[in-house]
Amino acid sequence: MIEGHGDDAYKYKDIKSDFSSNICAHGSHQNLLNHLAAHPELIDHYPEPEAWTLERMLAERHDIDPKQVIVTSGATEAIYLIAQTFRLRPVIPEPTFSEYADACSIINGQWSKVNGQCCWICNPNNPTGEVYDQLYIDKMMAEHELVVIDQSYANYTDRPVCCDCIATNLILIHSMTKDYGVPGLRLGYITAHESLTEQIRRHMRPWSVSTLAVEAGKYLLQHDELICRPDLQEAQRLREKLCAIEGIEVAPTQTNFMLCRLEHHTAAELKEYLANEHHILIRDASNFKGLTPHHFRIAAQTPEENNALVEAIRDFIEH
Repeated sequence: MIEGHGDDAYKYKDIKSDFSSNICAHGSHQNLLNHLAAHPELIDHYPEPEAWTLERMLAERHDIDPKQVIVTSGATEAIYLIAQTFRLRPVIPEPTFSEYADACSIINGQWSKVNGQCCWICNPNNPTGEVYDQLYIDKMMAEHELVVIDQSYANYTDRPVCCDCIATNLILIHSMTKDYGVPGLRLGYITAHESLTEQIRRHMRPWSVSTLAVEAGKYLLQHDELICRPDLQEAQRLREKLCAIEGIEVAPTQTNFMLCRLEHHTAAELKEYLANEHHILIRDASNFKGLTPHHFRIAAQTPEENNALVEAIRDFIEH
């Protein structure tokens, strides 16, 4: 695990606007909280050893067999389970989410006797906001023994993302954390061909998903109005305003988050300035493999917060 993921407001005092996490912001969870509060008996018992009831609901949502669904404690647990199960040499397009490489590195070179490779794809990709099309996915599936697609941000773009294909060499990772904006719950799941999920289940720990998380997931699946839908037009407006500042480059994005590069300053300097002087938090992206100390990532917030960020960055660069 790398040091320095986003959403590290705990390191600072009085953060007012958090641009560091890609989670779709400002959704209300009051009804979910009320539902969980109405069932205090849930914490008196162990959860299901595996979240079977939630898996059945997700299978119905995707119109697949429940044996083809595995609920995990966030998408990150799914990543580590897959790496541990198949032990195939990783092929990882970069820059991308660091946990794919970290999950594979803990195997310490003890790869499967099969000389195969596993291609890890984040789609939409974190931190670039790029969406890979089906032609690229098909090409990767043809070239590699196994393809893992992390679709955590599938709801954060209006571009087509890989379909719910159940192929013998394809694993899809989904994130209810991202879908509903509930990162503290740690709730994700895998969909894949039964021949793959059967192998993954052999490496699962019992009770890894808490009773409260399972109940929250069941509630959320019955309330689609709570699904996060970021304002992509506002994200593009923010990008255009940042591009107008001399000394900063912003890569094209197809999501609510975007990758930026400072020409004459480091991301660490900008992060400290924004946090301490303007109570704004960004993601220093220098620890993404393939990026530099000048890269940072932000996710669009409200128009008012976005305007404040633009002015704060302008002040930093100009002074």
